[in-house]
Amino acid sequence: MAMHERAKGNTATIDCSCCRLCKLDAGSPADGDHKHRDHSSHVVDAGPAAAPVHEADAAPAAPSDMADMDHSTMDHGDEAQADMAGMDHSTMDHGEGGDDHSGHGPDHTGHENMFRQRFWIALALSVPVLYWSVPVQRWLSYDAPTFAGSSWIVPIISTAVFVYGGFPFLSMSTFEIKKRQPAMMTLIALAISVAYGFSMLTLFVELGDDFFWELVTLIDIMLLGHWMEMRAVRQASGALGALAKLMPDTADVEASDGTITEIPATDLVPGQVVLIRPGASVPADGTIIDGESDFDEALITGESRPVKKTVDATVIAGTINSGSGAVRARVTASGDDTALSGIMKLVAEAEASKSPTQLLADRAASFLFYAAVAAALITAVVWTLIYGGLDGRTVARVVTVLVIACPHALGLAIPLVVANTTSIAAQNGILIRQREAIDTAKDLNVVIFDKTGTLTTGQMGVAEMLTIESMTDDRALALAAAVEGDSEHPMARAIRESAEGRDLEIPDPASFEALKGRGVRAIIEGTDVFVGGPRLLESMNIVVPPALDTFATTAGGRGESVVYVIEGTSPVAAIAISDIVRPESAEAINALKKRGVRVGMITGDSDDVAQAVAGTLGLDIVFSQVLPADKDAYVTQLQEQGDRVGMVGDGVNDAPALVRSDIGIAIGSGTDVAVQSADLVLVKSDPREVVKILRLSKASYRKQLQNIWWGAGYNVLAIPAAAGVLVPWGFDMPPAVGAIFMSVSTIVVAVNAQLLRRLDLNAE
Repeated sequence: MAMHERAKGNTATIDCSCCRLCKLDAGSPADGDHKHRDHSSHVVDAGPAAAPVHEADAAPAAPSDMADMDHSTMDHGDEAQADMAGMDHSTMDHGEGGDDHSGHGPDHTGHENMFRQRFWIALALSVPVLYWSVPVQRWLSYDAPTFAGSSWIVPIISTAVFVYGGFPFLSMSTFEIKKRQPAMMTLIALAISVAYGFSMLTLFVELGDDFFWELVTLIDIMLLGHWMEMRAVRQASGALGALAKLMPDTADVEASDGTITEIPATDLVPGQVVLIRPGASVPADGTIIDGESDFDEALITGESRPVKKTVDATVIAGTINSGSGAVRARVTASGDDTALSGIMKLVAEAEASKSPTQLLADRAASFLFYAAVAAALITAVVWTLIYGGLDGRTVARVVTVLVIACPHALGLAIPLVVANTTSIAAQNGILIRQREAIDTAKDLNVVIFDKTGTLTTGQMGVAEMLTIESMTDDRALALAAAVEGDSEHPMARAIRESAEGRDLEIPDPASFEALKGRGVRAIIEGTDVFVGGPRLLESMNIVVPPALDTFATTAGGRGESVVYVIEGTSPVAAIAISDIVRPESAEAINALKKRGVRVGMITGDSDDVAQAVAGTLGLDIVFSQVLPADKDAYVTQLQEQGDRVGMVGDGVNDAPALVRSDIGIAIGSGTDVAVQSADLVLVKSDPREVVKILRLSKASYRKQLQNIWWGAGYNVLAIPAAAGVLVPWGFDMPPAVGAIFMSVSTIVVAVNAQLLRRLDLNAE
């Protein structure tokens, strides 16, 4: 379904391939579209006037049965109107209580409400039809009161049920026929039209009992089934709705004189400064310029714990200040340019796209329509010949075949699973750029990680240290941090951050001197303290104690750099510094290997460093001293051996390898969803997220297969039974029972898809 712009909103419309009713406007809520806790924000006027908002990129159209329906011909009920395509939401009268716009949006609430309303009204109208129905009176042995005109109660009220309750099916079948894509709605329309036409004919021609009670019961059950279906669709497509509700409605602009003016949050522009109070949502992407607090990013990044943010940290639109401090942040992106908007567009596109399994199910559903019509014609001919003429029982079986053969379950089999999969992925910080990638990830047998920034933190850190007996680790680290001062050298920064991480009290140096090419000297508490490498030792003619020398040799073998702390002329500590291996990397690699996946690493580092990391993590494959431009050649080498390769990298330096691999996974990109080279984007820099992808892929594929088998297998057994094959053995299926079976089959598929939500991606 095409996406369209809504004025200055964070738009991300969705063509939900699991919804057979309409083309939806499912952008993020417009003004007043969502109500939640206090999400107002305050803005210091520091930027230019409002800038135009860019139109959201179009999502690919999904060729679902009803994707391009002209809703202008449909009556969806008061509560459903807002869901229909082509409407100008800005001019809509939502009536009382319309502020919350609960009837529309990406959650299919309008469709659900429409079917629910029609079901209850049709059910109420069906009661007198059943009560005055002659066949029902005969079966239950009672006599309904008669009076002038009582014989017309049943046909008149049945007509009302047919028109009101059957209208959604009749109007949508017209659309299917116009598109030359007859499917489920056409079968339902045929069934209720045949039942209604035959029943009306019995009023004027002697053909036996009428069919009105079956007609109204059939319509009631169909409305109930579709109500339940829309409920399942809404729940399955919840990710987009949840994301849309994250954005605050308003922001307060603080002028230079201190006055505050409330404006829509969508009017924010880069350069303005936003005051984000405790409990408030961040209205736009920005950088903190004052203050610190904790932020809840769970629905954006999947990070369950609040993230502490200080000056220069990035804040993401839609996240919540869950701490106790207020912060000021300069807006860097707003409206459609925010990370949240980009994520919403990816989620919408993923839900709208179709996998190969979905295309197979669509072809099967299309074939099933013609099979059902053929079966209905054969049923009519055979039973007419058997009975020697038109008979109510023949009509009943024809109607039952048409109803029970509706490819409803088959049509929903995959889209509901896809919607749930996309929702689960988004909630776990997995953004799907290519739908097929999440379906085929289960087939990967080799996963290659880039080293720097993926398996390691990408930053220098203190790996370990050793001190002489008279010196403690904390004292030696504090001295080294004091000597390094404010140096921005990676090794100096690593020492300083390690000391700060231990909350050590760092003494103030009395003087400071950089020893070019050797190290640093400072006077601390009246004593000369030096920090440097082997060249410093040589220049000072210092012999390192055996223990420190052995430590340095071992660390060097692991590819780590060693600096010494010298107090006066005595070496008191050796500190090993390296690109720190992420603590979660080993867990990720072990989990992948348990799944039968071979795990490798590709890096531009020396072989010694690469082998040291590989030995620590237990890697199966190591490619070292590889230039970024050559990484794809090594991926190709594995593919030529018959391996299905997943490449995990940063999405920039590793772009050629990501494109070359069977599935490219960009990790550490944060909320930057514009990673064109990747099939999947991991918001968090955690290699364990790759294991989640494989778990989700396998679980999703399993659910798709289960639903396909149920949807297809049900029809293989149900159509012959509906056609009367079992009549010689005493089983004749009424249309209402057929409708129940059809609805139950749909509910089974929907419930099975919903069970996917119970999947714990963190479990083994």
